[in-house]
Amino acid sequence: MSWWIWILVGLGLLVAEMVTPGGLFALFFGFSALAVAALAALGLAGPTLQWLLFAGLGVVGLGLLRGPLQRRLETRHVPVDSLVGEVAVPMEGLERGGTGKAELRGTTWTARNAGEGPLARGQRCRVDRVEGLTIWIRPE
Repeated sequence: MSWWIWILVGLGLLVAEMVTPGGLFALFFGFSALAVAALAALGLAGPTLQWLLFAGLGVVGLGLLRGPLQRRLETRHVPVDSLVGEVAVPMEGLERGGTGKAELRGTTWTARNAGEGPLARGQRCRVDRVEGLTIWIRPE
């Protein structure tokens, strides 16, 4: 196959990797096709060797580099349970057991009063527990 066809295949696979949800499979075969294109352009690989190199480089890259690359790209999510004990400030008065809004870490949350009495607007409170997107707060 001509070197320019390998370039098109490689670029097509890299674009496919970008537009599909990340599995990081097409990435390695895209780079493999680009490497084969370079070897074919230099005249170092015949048609059969091109296909073997394409498959071999893709599988080796996939086997050796996919896991470490996925771990490196993995986003670090803060568990919601880590909010327990943080300071939250009600944005409105909350009666006992009442629901309203509270600010926590610069974000507005749905808050529920877990204390024995009412909470005043702006009063410092601690997060008692988290249920879904609702924080249960009680006075400090």
